[in-house]
Order: sequence, then C-alpha cells, then structure tokens
Amino acid sequence: MAIPALPEQSRTSPSPKTLDAFNTAPTDDARHTLLTCLHSLRWSRRLTDHRPYPDLDSLLAASDEAAYDLTAGDLAEALAGESLPVLPDDTYEAAHMALDAAHAAYEARFGHVFVICPDGIAPAEVLDHVLAAIRSRLTNDPEEERVVVAEELRRLARGRLAKVF
Repeated sequence: MAIPALPEQSRTSPSPKTLDAFNTAPTDDARHTLLTCLHSLRWSRRLTDHRPYPDLDSLLAASDEAAYDLTAGDLAEALAGESLPVLPDDTYEAAHMALDAAHAAYEARFGHVFVICPDGIAPAEVLDHVLAAIRSRLTNDPEEERVVVAEELRRLARGRLAKVF
C-alpha cells in the first residue's frame, strides 16, 4: 500500500482561518491545515476526527494529548517535515559555522534534525539558546532525546496551532 505524500510544511497555513471554519471544513482541508503545524498523519487524523472543538483551548488540549501518543515512527515522520531554525540575516558568519557544526554533530548522533521550540525566547537570544540546547542535548542517550524531541514537537505544534487560529 502506498503511503500518501504529505504536503510541504510551511509556517503559513492554508484556509480555514477560524476555528469554526476548521470545524466544518472538508476532512482533507482540515488535515492539510494541521499538517502545516506538525507533519504527522496520525496526529492530524486524530485532531480532525475529533472535531468540532468548542474553543481554541480544547483544540490545544487535544493536540497535546495526540502528540503525547506519537510512536517512534510518528516522531520520525514529524521530524522529517521539520527544518533547521532560520537565523536572523545579521548573524555573524562564525555563528552560522558554529550552528552548522552543532547541527551536524547532533544529526550524526541521533539521525535526525535538531528541533526546539523558540517560543518566548527573545530573537537576539535564539542563537545562543539553540547552541546551548544542542550542546546539552548531545549528552542525552537516544531514549532521553526521544522524550525531549517529542516534547519540543508538541510545543511547536501548539504554538503553530495558536498562530493559525
């Protein structure tokens, strides 16, 4: 059986723009919107199948619950849809090199892209935060890191959903 292709993940969502529109949207449209927030078919199906949501808090709670239930395969699928954080244009070349080296070391150790939710971090501090987090997380064993990655993906999905709706 062929696995359906996932839509490209972007930081902007297609319609529907409101929770009411999401609740009544065709299933494929609703799933596409969700896949822009977290690239997991299981997660998007679960959220779509449990519509309607009375308010954003209910959707966010359902998102959290569905994210906690992701299997290792689901996490791999979600990670495949993630990209490295974008640095500000005025970031020094040396900072880019340091971040590239840290990402390479992380990917060599764990076999996937590094993910972190930067919500609540001042833009000027994101680079330092990401570098410190990579260095710290490189000491994790694979199971510890899987737990951290799952939590970061959950936080990313939550923040993206809040922006969409």
